[in-house]
Amino acid sequence: MHVLILGGTSEARRLAELLHATPGLRLTSSLAGRVASPRLPPGEVRVGGFGGVEGLAAWVREHRVDVLIDATHPFAGTISFHAARAAATAHVPLLALRRPGWVPVPGDDWHDAGSLEEAARLLPALGGRVFLTTGRMGLAAFAALDELWFLVRSVDAPEAPHPARMEVLLDRGPFTLDGERELLRRHRVDVVVTKDSGGTATAPKLTAAREAGLPVVVVRRPPVPEGVPVVPDPEAAARWVLDRIRQRDLPATS
Repeated sequence: MHVLILGGTSEARRLAELLHATPGLRLTSSLAGRVASPRLPPGEVRVGGFGGVEGLAAWVREHRVDVLIDATHPFAGTISFHAARAAATAHVPLLALRRPGWVPVPGDDWHDAGSLEEAARLLPALGGRVFLTTGRMGLAAFAALDELWFLVRSVDAPEAPHPARMEVLLDRGPFTLDGERELLRRHRVDVVVTKDSGGTATAPKLTAAREAGLPVVVVRRPPVPEGVPVVPDPEAAARWVLDRIRQRDLPATS
């Protein structure tokens, strides 16, 4: 059985770790290539796009993929729709691995935003020193806010357009609560902006912001395809794949 994981997330790497030693299983992980030095999962790895729905469906057929797993980032919305359409075109089962979103708790001062542009419109009324944790893509949405100062954290250095008053912190999670507390204190941050990525790797910033009484602008996730089965963690995805292997290996009954 050949399993193609559309990855680039920690959950995708964990799923590959769980599956790669399975007898009779060929495993390929596909990375978008947006990070210069990604953490590679075990098994075969391909980097780069497929060329849309038709390209992905053709790759699935050419390489005889039996199962497609969408374990992409919650904000990589386009590829999820491409995966759904390509799976239907190539007639292969599709499973979505989506980490649960964050949920506010008492003491949180969250401000909902439907997009990065909406988040930018909210900022002037919330603070002047912004900890921007939405990654290097999309900084153009904040480029016109010349009166604000930004601390931008990303894995790779951002490119223009970006805010004029900006300090870049190149770092990769997981992050610790003590580290996030010190970062907010050292840079005198008074407002945080984040995408609702979910998971634990970057969640400590939310706790640190709550403890400091800081407002947090949370950008909502984009819509996802309907009708695709979803699991919340790599272990559940691995069980789903192994169940399919067992079902395929069962002897035929008359």
